[in-house]
Formats: sequence, C-alpha cells, structure tokens
Amino acid sequence: MRYLPLSPTDRAEMLEKIGVTEINDLFKDVPETALLKEYVDLPAHMSEMAVDRDFRAMADKNMPAGSVPFFCGAGAYRHYVPSTVDHLIQRGEFLTAYTPYQPEISQGTLQALYEFQTQVAQITGMEVSNASMYDGSTACGEAVLMARRASRKKKAILSGSLHPQYIEVTKCATKFTEDIPLINPPSIYLVDDLINQIDEETSCVVVQNPDFFGNIQDYTKLAEALHAQKALLVVVVTEVVSLGAVRSPGAMGADIVVAEGQSIGNGLTFGGPYVGLLATRQKLVRTMPGRVCGETVDADGKRGFVLTLSTREQHIRREKATSNICTNAGLCTLAFTIHMTLLGEKGFRHLARLNHAKAVQLADKLSAAHGIKVLNKSFFNEFTIELPMDAAEAIECLADMEILGGVPLSRLYPNDPDMKNKILVAVTETVTEEDMDRLVCALKELIK
Repeated sequence: MRYLPLSPTDRAEMLEKIGVTEINDLFKDVPETALLKEYVDLPAHMSEMAVDRDFRAMADKNMPAGSVPFFCGAGAYRHYVPSTVDHLIQRGEFLTAYTPYQPEISQGTLQALYEFQTQVAQITGMEVSNASMYDGSTACGEAVLMARRASRKKKAILSGSLHPQYIEVTKCATKFTEDIPLINPPSIYLVDDLINQIDEETSCVVVQNPDFFGNIQDYTKLAEALHAQKALLVVVVTEVVSLGAVRSPGAMGADIVVAEGQSIGNGLTFGGPYVGLLATRQKLVRTMPGRVCGETVDADGKRGFVLTLSTREQHIRREKATSNICTNAGLCTLAFTIHMTLLGEKGFRHLARLNHAKAVQLADKLSAAHGIKVLNKSFFNEFTIELPMDAAEAIECLADMEILGGVPLSRLYPNDPDMKNKILVAVTETVTEEDMDRLVCALKELIK
C-alpha cells in the first residue's frame, strides 16, 4: 500500500538489523509514567480505498476557487497557469532534484535558478536576486535582518499599509534583534508620515506597493529621505503580476525588494507552497541571505553554472551565516521560471494590462450600484469597497450563493471597527464579465 509500505516481514528484518526483538524495545529508555496505558482515541486502520473515499468526502466540502466566481486576493491570487508548466516540472530530473551542492551533476538545476534570478532582477528593477526564499512573508523578515546587517542599525519601521500577516511574520522573525514601530492608522497613510519617523537609528522602512488595500504608491521621496540617513528602503510586492504595469521598486530607489511569486506559475493550492522573491543592489550582495547562482566557464571554456554565493549555515559556521533557511522552494521556483519564459516581456505586460482592465471594469460596475463605495483612487487589480452592512456577514451570504466575493478586512483587523464594513476585492484574468455581474447582482440583493 502506498501510504503504509512496510509489511510485518519488513519490520522484523529492520528490528533484527538494529539488534532488538520488538518495537517496544525502542522505547525502553522512556519512563514508564510517560507511556500511554491504552491506545489513542483514533479510528482504526483502514484500507487504501476507504482512506481515499473518506478524504474525497472531506475535499468535497471545500469550495475550490475555480468552481465559482472568485474575487479573493489579499496576497494569494488565482491566475491561469498554462498546462506546459505542470508538464515540465513533473519531469523526473526536475521533480526529484535537490539542492545543487555538486555543480558538475546539477547543471540543469543551476541554470534554471540562474534564469529565475535574472527574471526577478529584471521585473523588480534591481541588480541581483537570490534563489532561496520560502514565500513573501518570510522574505520580508529576511529583508529586515539584511537591512540591519547592511546598516548596522536596529530600528525597522513597518508601514501600516503593509500586509498584516507580513507584519506579524516579520515581528516574529526579528523579535530578538529589531526595534519595530508600526505606523498607524493602517488604512491610509502619507509618505511624509513615514519620513517623519526616520532617525539616526533607523535601518530601514518597509512599505508595500500596491499596498494591502490596493493603493498604488510612489516611494521615490521616501527613498531619498532614507538614503540621506544611510538607511534602506524595502519594498514588498504581494501581487507580482503588477510589476508588468506598475513602476518598478528599483526605479523608485528601493534598496531591497521582496515579493510573493505565487501568481506566476503556481496555483493557490489552498495556501501553499509558494515562492518568495528577494532582489537587491549589487553593493548589498554580501549581506543578502541564501544562495546566488552564477554563470562561469569550465576548464574547457564551456558555459557552466555554480553556486557563486551560499551564505547558509550548512556551508559556513552558523554564527557567520546570513540565513538559516534549510532548503528552497525549488519546484515552485522552476514553475515561476517556466511560466515567465512562456509569457516573455510582451506577454507579461499584456497579462498585467488585462488584470488592470478587468479590475477597472468591476470597480465601475460596483460604483454604479447603490450603497457600494469603491475607496481607492488608484489600484492595479485589487481594491477596497465599503458596504452599508457587516462585510463578514455579506461574504458568508455570498458564499451561500456560491460566490467567493473577496476578503472581509475584519478578518485581518478584528479589533478595528473601521474595517467592519470593508471588503478587499481582487480581479484577475480568470474573472469573466458574467462573474462580475453575478457579484454585483448578489450584493445589490443583500443591501437593498
């Protein structure tokens, strides 16, 4: 059986090999008082067919994103992934590959990572990228630690319009090393508010673009103010498709860019695994966490690839490591690279324009409906609306109508009464006009 591969004979041979006669001998050093006197209250073992049937019954209780009109975003977006991506990443040489410690037998993996780094650097407007991040939120925490190493200062300022889960992950990752003040209120803030918080102890300011509520920002002035204090600007991008249309963080003067790359090549998959991106300026490369793959030539002058930098604890003394990440989301990274290669620059920009156009179309339909207010002055493919009723209740009612209508902001800001009636709505190329009309009609029915 696939999920329980050992037979009684297999177990007996293993016990004999290690010199014991039964399973209980493996636990002889555990105090008697710590051992259970009876079996744990769990169902008895089942056949493979029965397990498959039960799990399918559980799965059927879900409402998958592709089965109904879907408008959820907030850091994870439903985009169309070409079948070519899934076909290629399931090839054995990619599916079973691990960390490329031996470059002479890992040229394919190293080249794929090299191409990935090149793509990330190009879309973020930066000079160098790594290939070692788990996801956007943990990459954000790594960026704050990186800024501290580069600036030798401890104060990190997190914008109130940064994704609240990114804020929590970053605080957790840096709680023993950083002084992190949070700028409030979370809904709207001015760049000047952030500039006024900068002082001689500031290592970095972390902002998001488009911000969590969908607003597009220009951080050029903030970057200049930070550089005057020898501090760094960290820009977070949770919807990487936006980089096909919105001015790049590098063009605004960002020193470190972190992003969630899930939108390219990777499905929602009920929350992961995803792929984090981190790019920076060449002068900061030695403080960057993780690994960097580089291009070189071999003894015969032929093109080849190697791990140029790998500042992880497996390779150097732990206290000297810039990262304790133990592996990378290699298959998700490959999916990103394949999808981006299929798109090319022209296709990537077209995809971004299509997302924005569809979001504008829905925003116009919602604005025309009585009682619904679109709060954004600018946005890419995600915006915030306000209803004359409790947003969480509205979302539940929409789900009963088989419409996943967005993310109620009270879910992420449970203690903020200002968020009670607001919904974050995302629109991608997968949304049809019929989907939009169903959402608008359903909301009209709820608030009439």
